[in-house]
Amino acid sequence: MMVSNIQKIYYALLSHYGPRGWWPLFNEKTGRIEYHPGDYSFPKNDQQSFEIVIGAILTQNTSWKNVEKAMEELRKNNALSKANLEALSAEKIAMLIKSSGYHNQKAKKIKEYLRFNKETTRESLLQVWGIGPETADSILLYAHKQPVFLIDAYTKRIMERIGLLFTSYSDLQNIFMDSLPKDYKIYNEFHALLVELGKNVCKKEPLCDKCPLARSCNYCNR
Repeated sequence: MMVSNIQKIYYALLSHYGPRGWWPLFNEKTGRIEYHPGDYSFPKNDQQSFEIVIGAILTQNTSWKNVEKAMEELRKNNALSKANLEALSAEKIAMLIKSSGYHNQKAKKIKEYLRFNKETTRESLLQVWGIGPETADSILLYAHKQPVFLIDAYTKRIMERIGLLFTSYSDLQNIFMDSLPKDYKIYNEFHALLVELGKNVCKKEPLCDKCPLARSCNYCNR
Protein backbone atom coordinates (compact mmCIF):
# COMPACT_ATOMS: atom_id res chain seq x y z
CA MET A 1 0.00 0.00 0.00
CA MET A 2 1.29 3.42 -0.93
CA VAL A 3 2.41 5.56 2.02
CA SER A 4 1.31 9.20 1.79
CA ASN A 5 3.61 12.13 2.50
CA ILE A 6 1.63 12.78 5.69
CA GLN A 7 2.28 9.21 6.81
CA LYS A 8 5.98 9.58 6.01
CA ILE A 9 6.10 12.65 8.25
CA TYR A 10 4.39 10.71 11.03
CA TYR A 11 6.81 7.79 10.84
CA ALA A 12 9.83 10.10 10.66
CA LEU A 13 8.76 11.97 13.78
CA LEU A 14 7.83 8.80 15.66
CA SER A 15 11.20 7.25 14.81
CA HIS A 16 13.01 10.39 15.94
CA TYR A 17 11.14 11.22 19.13
CA GLY A 18 9.36 8.01 20.13
CA PRO A 19 5.88 7.99 21.75
CA ARG A 20 5.08 11.21 23.62
CA GLY A 21 2.45 9.98 26.09
CA TRP A 22 0.12 12.92 25.63
CA TRP A 23 -2.29 14.00 27.33
CA PRO A 24 -0.39 14.21 30.67
CA LEU A 25 -2.59 13.44 33.69
CA PHE A 26 -2.39 13.61 37.45
CA ASN A 27 -1.23 10.39 39.13
CA GLU A 28 -2.71 10.09 42.61
CA LYS A 29 -0.05 7.60 43.67
CA THR A 30 2.91 9.85 42.86
CA GLY A 31 1.17 13.20 43.29
CA ARG A 32 2.53 14.40 39.94
CA ILE A 33 1.26 15.15 36.47
CA GLU A 34 2.72 12.38 34.32
CA TYR A 35 2.99 11.32 30.70
CA HIS A 36 2.22 7.74 29.61
CA PRO A 37 4.22 6.96 26.44
CA GLY A 38 2.73 4.24 24.28
CA ASP A 39 -0.30 3.68 26.52
CA TYR A 40 -3.41 4.85 24.70
CA SER A 41 -5.86 3.54 27.30
CA PHE A 42 -5.99 6.97 28.94
CA PRO A 43 -8.30 8.52 29.97
CA LYS A 44 -9.39 5.55 32.05
CA ASN A 45 -12.38 7.14 33.78
CA ASP A 46 -14.75 10.12 33.76
CA GLN A 47 -12.58 12.11 36.15
CA GLN A 48 -9.56 11.89 33.85
CA SER A 49 -11.74 12.86 30.89
CA PHE A 50 -12.99 15.88 32.82
CA GLU A 51 -9.42 16.84 33.73
CA ILE A 52 -8.48 16.79 30.04
CA VAL A 53 -11.44 19.02 29.15
CA ILE A 54 -10.41 21.62 31.73
CA GLY A 55 -6.83 21.42 30.51
CA ALA A 56 -7.98 21.90 26.91
CA ILE A 57 -9.76 25.12 27.88
CA LEU A 58 -6.83 26.37 29.95
CA THR A 59 -4.25 25.71 27.23
CA GLN A 60 -5.81 28.26 24.89
CA ASN A 61 -3.16 30.89 24.04
CA THR A 62 -0.61 29.71 26.58
CA SER A 63 2.07 27.09 27.20
CA TRP A 64 1.46 23.75 28.87
CA LYS A 65 3.84 24.75 31.67
CA ASN A 66 1.43 27.53 32.65
CA VAL A 67 -1.52 25.13 32.40
CA GLU A 68 0.17 22.68 34.76
CA LYS A 69 0.51 25.43 37.37
CA ALA A 70 -3.18 26.29 37.04
CA MET A 71 -4.22 22.64 37.22
CA GLU A 72 -2.12 22.17 40.34
CA GLU A 73 -3.83 25.14 41.99
CA LEU A 74 -7.23 23.68 41.17
CA ARG A 75 -6.16 20.33 42.57
CA LYS A 76 -4.71 21.78 45.78
CA ASN A 77 -8.01 23.57 46.35
CA ASN A 78 -10.06 20.42 45.66
CA ALA A 79 -11.55 22.17 42.63
CA LEU A 80 -10.82 19.71 39.84
CA SER A 81 -14.18 17.99 39.75
CA LYS A 82 -17.39 19.08 38.09
CA ALA A 83 -19.36 19.34 41.33
CA ASN A 84 -16.71 21.35 43.15
CA LEU A 85 -16.13 23.70 40.22
CA GLU A 86 -19.86 24.28 39.93
CA ALA A 87 -19.86 25.39 43.57
CA LEU A 88 -17.22 28.06 42.93
CA SER A 89 -17.81 31.52 41.50
CA ALA A 90 -16.16 32.51 38.22
CA GLU A 91 -14.10 34.99 40.24
CA LYS A 92 -12.74 32.27 42.51
CA ILE A 93 -11.93 30.00 39.56
CA ALA A 94 -10.17 32.91 37.83
CA MET A 95 -7.97 33.41 40.88
CA LEU A 96 -6.98 29.73 40.92
CA ILE A 97 -6.14 29.59 37.22
CA LYS A 98 -4.34 32.92 37.01
CA SER A 99 -1.09 31.35 35.77
CA SER A 100 -2.82 30.19 32.56
CA GLY A 101 -3.36 33.76 31.31
CA TYR A 102 -6.65 35.33 30.22
CA HIS A 103 -7.88 33.85 33.49
CA ASN A 104 -11.12 35.82 33.74
CA GLN A 105 -12.23 34.74 30.27
CA LYS A 106 -11.16 31.16 30.86
CA ALA A 107 -13.06 31.03 34.16
CA LYS A 108 -16.20 32.08 32.28
CA LYS A 109 -15.51 29.44 29.62
CA ILE A 110 -15.19 26.77 32.31
CA LYS A 111 -18.49 27.86 33.85
CA GLU A 112 -20.13 27.70 30.42
CA TYR A 113 -18.80 24.19 29.85
CA LEU A 114 -20.09 23.08 33.26
CA ARG A 115 -23.62 23.87 31.99
CA PHE A 116 -23.07 21.60 28.97
CA ASN A 117 -25.47 18.66 29.20
CA LYS A 118 -25.75 17.40 25.63
CA GLU A 119 -24.19 14.42 23.92
CA THR A 120 -20.54 15.21 23.26
CA THR A 121 -20.22 15.86 19.54
CA ARG A 122 -18.24 18.44 17.62
CA GLU A 123 -21.43 20.30 16.74
CA SER A 124 -22.68 20.42 20.33
CA LEU A 125 -19.30 21.48 21.73
CA LEU A 126 -19.04 24.34 19.24
CA GLN A 127 -22.32 25.68 20.63
CA VAL A 128 -20.63 26.29 23.99
CA TRP A 129 -19.31 29.83 24.38
CA GLY A 130 -15.51 29.82 24.45
CA ILE A 131 -15.04 26.50 22.68
CA GLY A 132 -13.79 26.80 19.11
CA PRO A 133 -12.70 24.11 16.64
CA GLU A 134 -9.26 23.51 18.19
CA THR A 135 -10.58 23.13 21.73
CA ALA A 136 -13.52 21.01 20.58
CA ASP A 137 -11.20 18.69 18.67
CA SER A 138 -8.85 18.47 21.68
CA ILE A 139 -11.78 17.36 23.82
CA LEU A 140 -13.01 14.83 21.29
CA LEU A 141 -9.59 13.33 20.60
CA TYR A 142 -7.98 13.30 24.02
CA ALA A 143 -10.92 13.16 26.43
CA HIS A 144 -13.23 10.92 24.37
CA LYS A 145 -10.88 8.94 22.10
CA GLN A 146 -12.70 10.01 18.96
CA PRO A 147 -10.70 9.95 15.69
CA VAL A 148 -10.68 13.67 14.98
CA PHE A 149 -7.36 15.21 13.98
CA LEU A 150 -6.47 18.30 15.97
CA ILE A 151 -4.96 21.29 14.18
CA ASP A 152 -3.04 23.82 16.24
CA ALA A 153 -0.59 26.66 15.59
CA TYR A 154 2.41 24.29 15.61
CA THR A 155 0.82 22.04 12.98
CA LYS A 156 -0.05 24.99 10.72
CA ARG A 157 3.47 26.42 10.98
CA ILE A 158 5.19 23.08 10.27
CA MET A 159 2.98 22.24 7.31
CA GLU A 160 3.33 25.72 5.80
CA ARG A 161 7.13 25.48 6.01
CA ILE A 162 7.19 21.99 4.54
CA GLY A 163 5.20 23.37 1.61
CA LEU A 164 1.78 21.82 2.08
CA LEU A 165 -0.96 23.97 0.57
CA PHE A 166 -4.15 24.51 2.59
CA THR A 167 -6.67 27.29 2.98
CA SER A 168 -8.27 26.81 6.40
CA TYR A 169 -8.40 24.80 9.62
CA SER A 170 -10.89 22.35 8.14
CA ASP A 171 -8.91 22.05 4.90
CA LEU A 172 -5.73 21.06 6.74
CA GLN A 173 -7.68 18.77 9.06
CA ASN A 174 -9.19 16.97 6.07
CA ILE A 175 -5.75 16.51 4.50
CA PHE A 176 -4.55 14.70 7.64
CA MET A 177 -7.70 12.65 8.08
CA ASP A 178 -7.80 11.63 4.41
CA SER A 179 -4.13 10.58 4.55
CA LEU A 180 -4.19 8.49 7.74
CA PRO A 181 -6.04 5.44 9.04
CA LYS A 182 -9.08 6.51 11.06
CA ASP A 183 -7.46 5.68 14.40
CA TYR A 184 -7.55 7.95 17.45
CA LYS A 185 -4.25 6.45 18.66
CA ILE A 186 -2.43 7.62 15.52
CA TYR A 187 -4.12 11.03 15.64
CA ASN A 188 -3.23 11.37 19.32
CA GLU A 189 0.40 10.45 18.78
CA PHE A 190 0.87 12.43 15.57
CA HIS A 191 -0.46 15.63 17.10
CA ALA A 192 1.78 15.20 20.14
CA LEU A 193 4.81 14.66 17.88
CA LEU A 194 4.02 17.83 15.93
CA VAL A 195 3.78 19.73 19.22
CA GLU A 196 7.20 18.38 20.21
CA LEU A 197 8.71 19.49 16.91
CA GLY A 198 7.00 22.88 16.89
CA LYS A 199 7.83 23.67 20.49
CA ASN A 200 11.52 22.76 20.41
CA VAL A 201 12.71 22.84 16.78
CA CYS A 202 10.28 24.37 14.27
CA LYS A 203 9.92 27.50 16.37
CA LYS A 204 9.29 31.04 15.14
CA GLU A 205 13.06 31.11 14.60
CA PRO A 206 13.50 27.49 13.46
CA LEU A 207 16.48 25.26 14.27
CA CYS A 208 16.58 23.59 10.87
CA ASP A 209 19.88 21.83 11.56
CA LYS A 210 18.11 19.83 14.29
CA CYS A 211 14.94 19.01 12.37
CA PRO A 212 14.17 15.37 11.46
CA LEU A 213 12.08 16.66 8.53
CA ALA A 214 14.74 19.00 7.11
CA ARG A 215 15.37 17.00 3.93
CA SER A 216 11.76 17.27 2.83
CA CYS A 217 11.09 20.81 4.06
CA ASN A 218 10.88 23.72 1.61
CA TYR A 219 11.83 26.20 4.32
CA CYS A 220 15.02 24.32 5.28
CA ASN A 221 16.04 23.93 1.63
CA ARG A 222 15.51 27.47 0.40
